[in-house]
Amino acid sequence: MSPIAMAAVLAIVLPAAYLVWSVIATDRTTRKAIEINLGLAQAGSKQTTWTIPERLQELARRITPKGYAAFLDKRLAAAGRPGSWPLDRVLVLKPILALVGLGFGLFILKSSFSPLLVLFTIAACVLCYFLPDLLLQSAGQKRRESMQRSMPNMLDQMLISVEAGVGFEAAMARAAENSTGPLAEEFIRTLQDIQVGRARREAYLALGERASSPDLGSFIRAVVQADQYGIAIAKVLRAQAKEMRTKRRQRAEEQAMKIPVKIIFPLMLTILPALFIVVMGPAVMNIVKMFS
Repeated sequence: MSPIAMAAVLAIVLPAAYLVWSVIATDRTTRKAIEINLGLAQAGSKQTTWTIPERLQELARRITPKGYAAFLDKRLAAAGRPGSWPLDRVLVLKPILALVGLGFGLFILKSSFSPLLVLFTIAACVLCYFLPDLLLQSAGQKRRESMQRSMPNMLDQMLISVEAGVGFEAAMARAAENSTGPLAEEFIRTLQDIQVGRARREAYLALGERASSPDLGSFIRAVVQADQYGIAIAKVLRAQAKEMRTKRRQRAEEQAMKIPVKIIFPLMLTILPALFIVVMGPAVMNIVKMFS
């Protein structure tokens, strides 16, 4: 397929995909809630007018298995539930991306049919369908790594506040206010859950489930056990902060030990060939000149 034809296909497919995304991405949930609060929505009306995005959301929920929808919801929770990626929007976007990939593959098959292009069409359709999953997994992984890096500093701040006579929740709030990042946001949300009447144990366990970080999960379990058995929270924070610092140093050492292995292939593919050309080039040229 020529580059001009490829550019023409992209010029048609990309604006159409952007148009569909702009229609779906319109936030109507907040507007609907405002209308209900202001009394503008007609109560008790039997007929409901559905817009096109709402129909698409309902259709996407019907064709998506419930277990897979719950799996995506966990991925969104691990990624911090970004405001531009609600669950309904992801469910609608996935089949649309699959159709875009299928249409692109069928357009290529129309020009020249071959088994390899059929496999390429299937692979493009599957890749486009699972592209949001890959993006969410990448966002969740970056978020977990950010939490792991900030855990020791947050625990040190909480330990200083607790040893100064501040309560555990107040220490958590102070540490969250003086810090930035996903861990501070999760601490603030946990405190908000407790303020609205949720049990502290449930709020802490929900924090561990949302974060899906091993270090934060072990800290939450230690805090829950300390609250259950009446153990001094300062001792728990001191032990957890020391353990988190040790783990962070071990992870840094592990990454440093992986560097020699990672640079082998770039070294072999880029630096060594150029070095061989510079070193062996004059000798090879002299040998060729001598025998010619």
